[in-house]
Amino acid sequence: MLSGAVAMTKGSEVPLRVTRDYNLAEEWELVLLAQDLSPSVRRTEDGVVLSVPEEQVERALAGLSAYDSENPPRLQEEDEPVGSPNLLAGIAVAGMLLVFFSATVIWNQTVPWFERGSADANRILLGELWRTVTALTLHADLVHAATNAIAAAIFFGAVSGMLGLGLGSALVLLAGAGGNLANALLHGSPHVSIGASTSVFGAVGMLGSLGMVRRRRRAVRRRRAWLPIAAALALLAMLGTGGQRVDVWAHLFGLLLGGVLGVLIAFVAPHPPGLRVQWACGSAALAVLIYCWTLALR
Repeated sequence: MLSGAVAMTKGSEVPLRVTRDYNLAEEWELVLLAQDLSPSVRRTEDGVVLSVPEEQVERALAGLSAYDSENPPRLQEEDEPVGSPNLLAGIAVAGMLLVFFSATVIWNQTVPWFERGSADANRILLGELWRTVTALTLHADLVHAATNAIAAAIFFGAVSGMLGLGLGSALVLLAGAGGNLANALLHGSPHVSIGASTSVFGAVGMLGSLGMVRRRRRAVRRRRAWLPIAAALALLAMLGTGGQRVDVWAHLFGLLLGGVLGVLIAFVAPHPPGLRVQWACGSAALAVLIYCWTLALR
């Protein structure tokens, strides 16, 4: 947005401000109309120009100054500060998934990882809730693990960039576990699922809802504000519904829960919390993961 005094005059009218935001120019015009002034708004090559008759300049400037002090300038869409993706966090999570796959499938096959840790709907409904978490770390084969690792690197890295590593970790884990629990409630017995994709789609839903809230805060047109949600649903359709072994409902529940968590956190914490909160959230997420595997293997 460009705004400020304009030096040139045209007839008896004096241009006061110029902006590329027509809605903002209309707000300025309404402020001056409320003062019984006679503003005019016109489009030019430089933007939208607000002018008043020469004899009203002082009153108009005073009114606009008072308006500015009560209404901080809104950021344009391209000026909105957006956290860049945390590539290191994404790569670290992808590496952890691949290491855990190697430990469970290649290095130590004597431990009943899948028997104790899979999201067995019947066992979950009988009270083994830790399975909703442990199942997120299990993968059937290398392709399954590598695909989820790549997706986690992309989407978890993006969430971490927006919310911070600790808070992002906790919310993505919560979305995945909640998605597995909802999936178990829907299917009941028998139904078994594994894989980090429920958390991955939780991250996708979170990104969509966070993007929607940001756009609505910037007073972006409603249709455009919903674009991130549409993008999240498109990703679900493209990546989360193909193949015979794909658990579509788990992906959908992860996406929905991630979306809800994204909206809630956008209002509770509009900006990423500080280092202490990030450490607390990240430590809690890691502790929950370790504790759940401890329960599974006891």
